[in-house]
Amino acid sequence: MSAENKYVIAIVGATGNVGREMLNILDERKFPAARVDVVASRRSQGREVSFGDRTLKCQALEHYDFAKADIALFACGSGPTKEYAPKAAKAGCVVIDNSSLYRMEEDVPLIVPEVNPQDIADYTKRNIIANPNCSTAQLVVALKPLHDLARIKRAVVATYQSVSGAGNAAMDELFTQTRGIFVNDEMKRENFTKQIAFNVIPHIDVFMKDGATKEEWKMVVETQKMLDPDIAMSTTCVRVPVFVGHSEAVHIEFESAVSLDDARAALDNAPGVLVVDRREDEGYVTPVECVGEFETFVSRLRVDDSVEHGLALWVVSDNLRKGAALNAVQIAELLIEKHLTQSRIKGD
Repeated sequence: MSAENKYVIAIVGATGNVGREMLNILDERKFPAARVDVVASRRSQGREVSFGDRTLKCQALEHYDFAKADIALFACGSGPTKEYAPKAAKAGCVVIDNSSLYRMEEDVPLIVPEVNPQDIADYTKRNIIANPNCSTAQLVVALKPLHDLARIKRAVVATYQSVSGAGNAAMDELFTQTRGIFVNDEMKRENFTKQIAFNVIPHIDVFMKDGATKEEWKMVVETQKMLDPDIAMSTTCVRVPVFVGHSEAVHIEFESAVSLDDARAALDNAPGVLVVDRREDEGYVTPVECVGEFETFVSRLRVDDSVEHGLALWVVSDNLRKGAALNAVQIAELLIEKHLTQSRIKGD
């Protein structure tokens, strides 16, 4: 990357979990940024956040001029995104949105760079690119090489999702409830429908008419949009008392026979995947080990004899990284590699 090919990046929602992680990843991956603007709500104006060895001061979203940025990474929820993402896009800034707002819009590409990089070309339709749901992102990274090996007919997925996917307040609630159990404090519930400490909750997002939750619906329709609309899926999404890291038990039925050796080789050679699968104690990855890592980890690879051509696997990833911030930064990297060959901001 030559010196002149540097870009002005805005992080919208820079004070939240995902926004801060975006800043960490931009620094770690040495993204060619001429300048990084950190943007948040008016109440956070002037608040300081870290970017590598620098400290940046937040600007108010209400007054930020998106015409002075090449790319805006939105990590602020659907409400502010609905108001400000179109304004940013109209100003010529490419929006990469982490909310669910645009994912299923036909004229907005939904991208995981290891899975469907070719679809990013459609960003010009609205100047907006959608980042998938956290649980979907890691799933499709693992499914893609297997689908290329032998078409996937059906997938059954059970998730074990950490509380960080629900934000800072949810993490605080897990900590407070856990401590409270040991000191006999009153158990307070504010962010979850049931006690989360020492418990699991089979309920993420709102219920839909068919009995599925919206989180479960998202996994199905997003996987079909990015990978293959003909894949049949059944999902159960569960919140577990883990701070960071989503896990998934995945059962796949293929259209034709797939050997374990071929499946392992396909996963071993796939971008973004790390296979850790030894049939012994500690020969697999748990959320504790995936925190801070870029990869999606695959373990417990085995034959599923309940169907004719079946495999089962265990998929783990840092949901704040591949499930959100890392994928958004990777989209930005793909964008400047293939489309934004130089900054449109003069003098930066």
